[in-house]
Amino acid sequence: MHYLWLVPICLALAAWFIKVERDGRYVEADLIKGLASCCFVAFGFLGAGNALGDSYARIIVSGLAIGFVADVILNLRYVFEGEKGKRAFLVGILVFLAGHVAYLLALAPRCKNLVPAVILGCVLTAALMWWILQRIEAALAFKIFGVFYIGAISIMNCVAAAVLIQSPGPHTAVFFAGAVLFLVSDVILILNTFGPQQRFSWRCANLMLYYVGQLLIAASLQLL
Repeated sequence: MHYLWLVPICLALAAWFIKVERDGRYVEADLIKGLASCCFVAFGFLGAGNALGDSYARIIVSGLAIGFVADVILNLRYVFEGEKGKRAFLVGILVFLAGHVAYLLALAPRCKNLVPAVILGCVLTAALMWWILQRIEAALAFKIFGVFYIGAISIMNCVAAAVLIQSPGPHTAVFFAGAVLFLVSDVILILNTFGPQQRFSWRCANLMLYYVGQLLIAASLQLL
């Protein structure tokens, strides 16, 4: 495993970002968050090495890069007030959705049971959205975005699980672990953003699970 020094730097920057955001220095926080996200993109890109000759690895690195862009945009909801902040949040979620689609496009050709996995992902989406919607209050636009967003990451998780079952090994296991943490992180984000109250502990859990998840997805490229 190469370039492991990027992992502690990424997590340290993420922790620093959380502190700066907690202090209300939102512009500075967004810059630090971008630096933290650059680390998992670099970890994936540099670690992939010769594997970048394969379209799978290139698409995964593209997904990581899209995640970096989404991270910066998503946090603009704190930089801007009112409608601008809401629009930044929606755009950030839309960009993250594109990242999940990228991961799914990489996984799909490797999945022998794609249709059952997608169906299972749709079932998981319905179950999660039913559970989430009972616990949040949000405008219709956010709910619609939420269905597509949770749908994309749920389907991606189920396809990753199917690939792991058919081809068990370090690469598929590490990727699946990263995907699961990503999903759990997003559920916490939604509950904490639109739930009855915002908890700092949940914000910390959301962000750290997210960064560990992306780092695992990046690390999986070294195990191809």
